Amino acid sequence: MTEMVYGSVPVSSGDPVLPRWWRTVDRWTLSCVLALFGIGLLLGLAASPPLAERNGLAPFHYVQRQAFFGSVAIAVMFVTSMLSPTLVRRLAVLGFLAAFVAMLGLPFFGTDFGKGAVRWYSLGFGSFQPSEFLKPGFVVVAAWFMAASQQLGGPPGKSYSFGLTLIIVMLLAMQPDFGQAALILFGWGVMYFVAGAPLLLLIGVAGMVIFGGTVAYSNSEHFARRIDGFLSPELDPRTQLGYATNAIREGGFFGVGVGEGQVKWSLPDAHTDFIIAVAAEEYGLICVLAIIVLYMAIVLRSLMRLMKERDPFIRLAGCGLAAMVGVQAMINMGVAVRLLPAKGMTLPFVSYGGSSVIASGIAVGMLLALTRTRPQGEIGDILLRRGR
Repeated sequence: MTEMVYGSVPVSSGDPVLPRWWRTVDRWTLSCVLALFGIGLLLGLAASPPLAERNGLAPFHYVQRQAFFGSVAIAVMFVTSMLSPTLVRRLAVLGFLAAFVAMLGLPFFGTDFGKGAVRWYSLGFGSFQPSEFLKPGFVVVAAWFMAASQQLGGPPGKSYSFGLTLIIVMLLAMQPDFGQAALILFGWGVMYFVAGAPLLLLIGVAGMVIFGGTVAYSNSEHFARRIDGFLSPELDPRTQLGYATNAIREGGFFGVGVGEGQVKWSLPDAHTDFIIAVAAEEYGLICVLAIIVLYMAIVLRSLMRLMKERDPFIRLAGCGLAAMVGVQAMINMGVAVRLLPAKGMTLPFVSYGGSSVIASGIAVGMLLALTRTRPQGEIGDILLRRGR
């Protein structure tokens, strides 16, 4: 009877968990994530020893920490990818609430580590950045609101999601962290567009963003300094952008050779925000293109699988998660080549950072869980049946 209504059933609910997971998960996306993590460790071997030397630590101190954080992230990703969409939603709501409360406490208990933005909690043995963990939870919660609004007699979920987005953006702007605020807005905009938002409304939101950027430029020295540096026709070669641009130019097509790069000795953030400059200098354009292709594959594969989904919550949440992973990568690489102002944003699975890597593992784990093949009819099957 189930097959008559929904079409063929690819898996049986009585199968063991691991075999069923392996048959239903998107193995191409999984492989791309593991490849990015491997590339991140390889680049960490080149980029982090100079920083460890300056801090009086063992040469591979940061590589070992990255391997540990990455192992935790991969484990979390695997476990999360085995969950049902209902469990993903429930855990995302709990995680979002915890991260939101942590963000509220940043003005009182947070620290800026001398970078001019209060984004972290210092834990002694490390740091914790709540906004990284807020992003995947926010996407799922906003998608839940929007999907609920499409039900008969449902709540005004789109309005709720917009109000929640404004609150989060304001909290991020207070840190200030305009890069994460822009990423949150973009992720919400993608989901709102997929949910059927009027084009005029999205244009209005874009206008609000421009107005907010103007206000921030006038009132935030931190924001204005970065915008001025981006718009300046002359690039100071002693700045991070100057070092990164020169490294990319020196790398050429095939790079200067493994371990031969010099930018890692000049850039304080060579292992985090500007890791792509190290890749371009030592391994050349070939390595950079490979990294871009891996991110494109993750996003496109996910969107292709989501096009076949009939559950609006899964479609919206999956699109939001895929868009945020892809756009974060685009922003990080765009900053390094001076296509975008400096934003202090990591490259998912490649840059060093415990909060960033683990949060990326959670986000991609949710994406893998939502894009798994399930015993349900595809949206194309439903349209064909209605046309008969």
